[in-house]
Amino acid sequence: MSSPAPRRAALALGEMQRRWERFVERNTLPRFANAPSGFVMKLPRSIVHPERITIGTDVKLGAGSELKCNVGYPGGWMQHPEGAHVTQTFSPTLRIGDRVTATASLQVIAFESVVIEDDVMFASNVFVADGTHAYAHVDTPYKFQGVGAPAPVRIGRGAWIGQNAVITPGVTIGEMAIVGANSVVTRDVAPRTIVAGVPAHVVKVWDPDGREWQRPAAEGAP
Repeated sequence: MSSPAPRRAALALGEMQRRWERFVERNTLPRFANAPSGFVMKLPRSIVHPERITIGTDVKLGAGSELKCNVGYPGGWMQHPEGAHVTQTFSPTLRIGDRVTATASLQVIAFESVVIEDDVMFASNVFVADGTHAYAHVDTPYKFQGVGAPAPVRIGRGAWIGQNAVITPGVTIGEMAIVGANSVVTRDVAPRTIVAGVPAHVVKVWDPDGREWQRPAAEGAP
């Protein structure tokens, strides 16, 4: 059994390390389009073109998250060595509301416009993007075909996005909606609706009269 003194010393050292990590997290943030209050984005993290990102009050994002505004394509990794790639420019914006939280590894990619409203909750490993790789040709590697026409994404107030979910370009998720874990959302989600699956489909809707979640009526039912 270890003596109390070394254990206390180890605990004190661990607390010093945690304080140092929090200090580094706070003091290595870049300048955003605004000056967010209470913003935490744990390390490791990736932030691209922060001057195009607006962040609300008390936003907390877990480790491994990425906020990325793409002003051009391709980046270094996607360039053809002989220049045989599509070159594009963009003017993106990313707006995150107040008290948005993400457990870890949230990826938000903007080519045009992504808006995340107040009090949205993300589980781990969620991917949100308003643009994706073009795939018009099958004789050219997709990484060299550029980005298809971006379409804005909006996630409404108070929504809950489950683990490993993917939100695709052009999607609006209504306020207080829920996206189930491992879902791929390819079309709009109405407010106060639960969707799940690949592609995501409606599994429950909120009944304001009964004040409870109900399964949707079957198509063709009287």
